[in-house]
Amino acid sequence: MIKRKLYSELIDHLEHKEMSIIVGPRQAGKTTLMDLLKAHLDKSGERTLLLNLDIEWDRPHFESQAALLRKIELELGKRRGYVFIDEIQRKENAGLFLKGLFDLHLPYKFILSGSGSLELKQKIDESMVGRKRLFELSTVSFEEFVGYRTGDRYESKLLDFLEIEKERTMLLLMEYLQYGGYPRIVMATEHREKLQLMDEIYRSVLEKDIAYLLKLDKPDVFSALIRVLAGQIGQLLNYSELSSTLNVSFQTVKNYLWYARKIFLVEVMAPYARNVKKEISKSPVPYFWDLGLRNHALGLFGQIQSPSECGFVFENLIFLLLKEKLKYKAAKLNFWRTTDKAEVDFVIDTERTVTPVEAKHKHLRKTGVPASLRSFISKYQPENAYIINLSLRDTTRIDNTRVHFLPFHQLLGPTMAL
Repeated sequence: MIKRKLYSELIDHLEHKEMSIIVGPRQAGKTTLMDLLKAHLDKSGERTLLLNLDIEWDRPHFESQAALLRKIELELGKRRGYVFIDEIQRKENAGLFLKGLFDLHLPYKFILSGSGSLELKQKIDESMVGRKRLFELSTVSFEEFVGYRTGDRYESKLLDFLEIEKERTMLLLMEYLQYGGYPRIVMATEHREKLQLMDEIYRSVLEKDIAYLLKLDKPDVFSALIRVLAGQIGQLLNYSELSSTLNVSFQTVKNYLWYARKIFLVEVMAPYARNVKKEISKSPVPYFWDLGLRNHALGLFGQIQSPSECGFVFENLIFLLLKEKLKYKAAKLNFWRTTDKAEVDFVIDTERTVTPVEAKHKHLRKTGVPASLRSFISKYQPENAYIINLSLRDTTRIDNTRVHFLPFHQLLGPTMAL
């Protein structure tokens, strides 16, 4: 099994009255996680019930709240128990349905999951304030991937392993950059099997999330948009250009991009700007939730070779690592561009500080600071700046700013001062 960090958070939340709702990309491992939680409770002697809206004979139980309660009482009685519901996004008006159940003050704890956040986040957020907690499960993170590949032998000293086993670390990094983190892909052993599985996952996303959940009238345009975005990670999005390339309206492009975000395919990062005359303030940049799916969209799955392509995917990985690092912090993750083309890959903006971060897929040998980063430092005088690279760990100073050179795996630890 692949150990998922979210598991312990969900275990801790089992004793809370709020509903636990797991959301994330299709086939990221939500059902497996629910099965593990159920097994944990069963082992502890708790009463549990698992229902799945993808299973035909379970669907009649969701025709009304009364029908569902009859089924639950049949299986668990009227005493404390745990009810697991998979694929809850298939229930229309899920938010109001769940709100009604919660407000009955039943003796049951509900744990739910669903692919795609369009229905879950939008309608459930509106209806269930104070009644639920959302847990986002991404595909397998780099940290979880390394844990699986090493049999979790170095779970308590992972940073030491990655620092000491440099050659193995580079091999693990390259494998992750090539194939990403879908659990079935991670566990497959041969390239051909991985390719077949990724093709199946990609089609599943398009057929189930796009056709069923979103009901888009131009699924071929959506697929084309994903391919275009895959070739533009970390680059400014031009909606007019995308509209022309895809031969659809400006608004259709914006709508489809919004859908791509809501089903956990793509995330967009907004610019950091305080001087709107000299800094880009509107155009976002895209990144993918999963590197393997991004590569598959371009026909590069398991075949990335050029330094420039590795650089783009490495930058996407740093985005994912930073996003995970800031998960429970009051901070925004942005990028910085100026009209004269100075740029910084990431800017971490908190109420107290602003911290620029550059990603370099290189074995740096010396502490050279790029001109664009110097420009940002000169303008904003941050306390710290970071250049995330493959191996160099060092610190230099520009005026009052400490510039830290960190190997990428240090982002898995508490190294950054935020």
